[in-house]
Amino acid sequence: METQKFSYDNSIVRAFLYATIVFGLIGFTFGLTAALMLFYPELPEFLFGTDDTTIKSLASGNIQGLINTHGAFGFGRIRMLHTNTVIFAFVCNIVYTGVYYSLQRLLKARMYSDTLSWLHFWTWQFMIVATFVTFFMGINTSKEYAEHEWPIDILITFSWVIFGINMFLTIAKRRVRHLYVAIWFYIGTWIAVAMLHIFNNLEVPLSFTGWKSYSAYAGVKDAIVQWWYGHNAVAFVLTTPVLGLMYYFLPKAADRPVFSYKLSIIHFWSLIFVYIWAGPHHLQYTALPAWAQAVGTGFSIMLIAPSWGGMLNGLLTLRGAWDKVRENPILKFFVVAVTCYGMATFEGPLLATKNINKIGHFTDWVIGHVHLGALGWNGFMAFGVIYYLIPIMWRTKLWSVKLANWHFWLGTLGIIFYAVPMYISGFTQGLMWKQFNPDGTLLWKNWLDTVTAIIPYFKMRFLGGAFYISGAILMIINVVATVRKGSFQKEVPAEAPALANISKNRKEGEGTHLWLERTPVLLGILSFLTISIGSSVEIIPTLSLKKSVPTISAVKPYSPLELEGRDIYIREGCNACHSQMVRPFRDEIVRFNGKNGQYSKAGEFVYDRPFLWGSKRTGPDLHREGGKNPSSWHYKHMYNPRSTSAGSIMPRYPWLIATNLDRSKMVAKMELMKNTFDVPYTKPQIDSANKWADNQAAKIVKDIFSEAADLKDAYAKRPKGELEKKEIVALISYLQRLGTDIKTTEIKTASNN
Repeated sequence: METQKFSYDNSIVRAFLYATIVFGLIGFTFGLTAALMLFYPELPEFLFGTDDTTIKSLASGNIQGLINTHGAFGFGRIRMLHTNTVIFAFVCNIVYTGVYYSLQRLLKARMYSDTLSWLHFWTWQFMIVATFVTFFMGINTSKEYAEHEWPIDILITFSWVIFGINMFLTIAKRRVRHLYVAIWFYIGTWIAVAMLHIFNNLEVPLSFTGWKSYSAYAGVKDAIVQWWYGHNAVAFVLTTPVLGLMYYFLPKAADRPVFSYKLSIIHFWSLIFVYIWAGPHHLQYTALPAWAQAVGTGFSIMLIAPSWGGMLNGLLTLRGAWDKVRENPILKFFVVAVTCYGMATFEGPLLATKNINKIGHFTDWVIGHVHLGALGWNGFMAFGVIYYLIPIMWRTKLWSVKLANWHFWLGTLGIIFYAVPMYISGFTQGLMWKQFNPDGTLLWKNWLDTVTAIIPYFKMRFLGGAFYISGAILMIINVVATVRKGSFQKEVPAEAPALANISKNRKEGEGTHLWLERTPVLLGILSFLTISIGSSVEIIPTLSLKKSVPTISAVKPYSPLELEGRDIYIREGCNACHSQMVRPFRDEIVRFNGKNGQYSKAGEFVYDRPFLWGSKRTGPDLHREGGKNPSSWHYKHMYNPRSTSAGSIMPRYPWLIATNLDRSKMVAKMELMKNTFDVPYTKPQIDSANKWADNQAAKIVKDIFSEAADLKDAYAKRPKGELEKKEIVALISYLQRLGTDIKTTEIKTASNN
């Protein structure tokens, strides 16, 4: 057969590679900033100004500079920027780098369309920049790893579809008959992410000229869809495509074949089948139906087997090549990455079991677990791929192997100094929260006691992050120096015979999977079906059965002012530190009972779009916050948390007190809730929304002035009715509403034993 000449496109690989490095450094910087703010919450005051004379500031001695930021540098927004930059900008870009490089060579074909390649690149990078702008402005949905508002969700979908079209059409014109294992993972990833992203981000815009939207799901239903997405974002964004990179780049770097073809088959199919079921383990002991929690636990435990199968397949590929690991920094990164993958995928199922989950959930243990995977598995795989590609694409040797080794050791030290303190911090939190005195009272009744106890570990975590980012900076120096001394090869000439046309039917004696590997359409369909089984079983019953969310007649819709306050709560990212889910444990009910003495019930969340159960408790749970503290306390707490709670690590929110509430969309929000989501607002309520809000605001301000003479005196010198117009009053109305619909003292708890 005639040999065909063609070329591989390295320019698109270079573009994604540069984006990976730039956004990686930005993402690490956001993470280091968030880590610093957890023991130095005065950082925004230091940067922008403060009225606290005990704090040094780079700005003038007033707080107006901080007010003028409108919260852009608040912890909740920085945390969102960190997680999204690391996931969508760092990890996704290195995945695209690896896919565009390896796919062409595995298929012996140039990407189907250079135009589609560049359209994919620019739309994805534009999405990242748009995310920066909107998150800094407080425009977000609050949903973990899916905080983008609806226009950006559409852009992500468009870019992902372009990527998929280009990938599948490249597979269609391939010159290699059988698809290599890495491509199976690329196909599975594309299908799963498309399904997850679309269904989790179904939302209704308030208007098509604005950014605000509300989730199509409410309460418990929103929770199960979100964590079906959230856990599987870890599975199909942070794991399966990176496994595809492992199956290509690790054997290449070691110059060894993959250890076991059969194990690769088992690894792929079992992983994509089992992983999708495990999401509900994030919702143990919550208002989620018990059957869904049990399914999540069971499949999480089963997940150990395929995950460790992949880890062993990676590590055993190095059999006979371990001497190279001593000399080759690329292999060092890959070995530690695969090892961290194995550790994280063993620890995750343990955290999914109920006995461990009731101690570990909402604590820093989970943060340590996540970052073992993110820093070790994702970060080190990315660094290994970068060090592998730079010398090849620029046709030169790495500028400094010694510097790469320094990067490796700094990164490894960073992982240790990050993960170990977070484990200790998590154990400390989980145990302190649950300890009782002999007389039945909480040993650590003051929440701040459990916060101040872990601050030393926050400082150690920051040190670990500093080590890690220092290594990344060394990598950038090394990359720049290598690029400068090399010569980039934009077009790589190649040749291969075209595929002969043969029947797609299975040949006699041909193995089933071998036949499947040369029929990509069928492979894709079977991947979709495999992924869809678990999704359908878990999601459809919860969404379709009304009785899965019992109705509580006492639970009423939010008032217009409370609805605005909830949106402010979401804007500021308060759910990053506060949960709204009292689990059925004695310690949580005693600690968070408010006036009600009740753990959280599914029926309490039917008007919550989105749900706000949270995944981390840096501050206390707020689901029973209503009536627990006076309104004046909330005012002072938001202005300066340390004035009400000595030693608090919560940042200040003075712009809420200085900024008037924008009510221009308040009526539209109520109309959307009624007309689209069948929230039982009456027409008179909607027509009188502004008067309703005025009356509630006036009542809150009256309470503030009666409780705090100093505030009454301060506002006596200002125009009458000024405070009623501020955002702080709307936020207080929401906080004072939380958990007040249920009026009973009956206590039923799950065992703590």
